[in-house]
Amino acid sequence: MGQYGEAAVKAATLVQNKGVHPSEAWKEAISEISPSLLSQKKGCPKNAFLGLCEEGEIKGIPSGCYTQSEENKAYTLNALSQLRKCPDLCANPNLLWDRVKSGEDLSHNGQMDVVISLFEGGFTK
Repeated sequence: MGQYGEAAVKAATLVQNKGVHPSEAWKEAISEISPSLLSQKKGCPKNAFLGLCEEGEIKGIPSGCYTQSEENKAYTLNALSQLRKCPDLCANPNLLWDRVKSGEDLSHNGQMDVVISLFEGGFTK
């Protein structure tokens, strides 16, 4: 699990156990995990986490308005759907990303780490 996956798991736990708002939970979790301000401000993994929260896909977190990033949310929801069909994709985030991006020439920026870590950790519905 990379730092963004670790942050997602920690943030989900903060929301579930302490009722922290998802965006505040992300900020707290990533700050504890990484001293790098660049890592703390990186939007793609944060919006991947918030997108899953927004759609009610994380256990114990009600759906709501948590992100404005429709693109990262869409990538992450697609990845979650792919993982539900083929859990073995957890072992190959690059293959998962290839399936998610549908031929677009993009590299993933932590979104797959977020969704895989939450899926493997049993946090997703």
